[in-house]
Amino acid sequence: MFLQYARLNRFDTIAGMALLRNFSVAKTMAFAIGLGMLLMQAEIQMGWASDHIKPLILFGIVGGGVLFGMGMAILGYCPGTLAISLGQGSLDALVGIFGGLVGALLFAVVFPLFSPLLGPDLGSMSLRGSLSPTTFWVTLVLLGGGLMGVAFALHRVDPRGWSWLYAAVGLTLLNVVLDLPAIAGHPMGASTAFPWLAMTLTGVGAPSYWHKIAEPGAWEFRFLVGAFLAGLFFSLIQKEFRFKAVPDLWQEYHGGSVTRRFFWAFVGGVLLLFGARMAGGCTSGHIISGGMQLAYSSLLFALVVFLTFLTTGRLFYRQGRVG
Repeated sequence: MFLQYARLNRFDTIAGMALLRNFSVAKTMAFAIGLGMLLMQAEIQMGWASDHIKPLILFGIVGGGVLFGMGMAILGYCPGTLAISLGQGSLDALVGIFGGLVGALLFAVVFPLFSPLLGPDLGSMSLRGSLSPTTFWVTLVLLGGGLMGVAFALHRVDPRGWSWLYAAVGLTLLNVVLDLPAIAGHPMGASTAFPWLAMTLTGVGAPSYWHKIAEPGAWEFRFLVGAFLAGLFFSLIQKEFRFKAVPDLWQEYHGGSVTRRFFWAFVGGVLLLFGARMAGGCTSGHIISGGMQLAYSSLLFALVVFLTFLTTGRLFYRQGRVG
């Protein structure tokens, strides 16, 4: 609902960020992570919740981040926004989901052979565990305040309403609440639902990987079903539901061919989810949730994704511009 309200799930918004034409995604994520790290660390400090730090598996984080950034720029969605956009009638999102299922299933199949290549595993490390308590809290306040300041600075560059701020606060509160043991006991995530669903439907994949993702995958699948239903419900209420195969921004750079859009949506989906599974998370589970926990793995993943996302956007769209 928060993402839909601010149109953050839309292809034009996400791909627009890759082209530095729309900063709504960057503003939302910077503010949400900045505010979220303050609230979540306070929540953990008071014993209401616990850390869920993803391990720093070096090649998996870097290689997965590169593939994820490429896939997100080409596809124009991330794993969570695919479900919302499908609920609004975006047919290219459906194709991206199919691509994501293929990419996730491929990773599940090669996992036993591929897993040893993802190391070295440097452990589950975070800024909290690396600093003294006083230094950590001072650093936390500076980082959190700095990120929120970056969001407002970007708003001066791209002042297109304040819906992004409401979405950022909503995402932050949702993540903090989900981390409470009485609610879910872990922050939000989306990408594990893809291998879970693909393996459930096909019965294919390494048993060792199924044991690793079965429980979180089932929860994240329910989370994405809720996102889809929310997207459908609010688009119907607002009378914005419509089937659409080729987004406007895609047409501006690559023309109106449905076949071409679907082909690249599928390719982007494969890259997106294979990369997410290599890295062990996606935009919601790694960058946002992990960023709020100041996990080194998530901070590195965010940096790699951001750089690859912008580079891919510049190359993939600018060279193919129509007209």
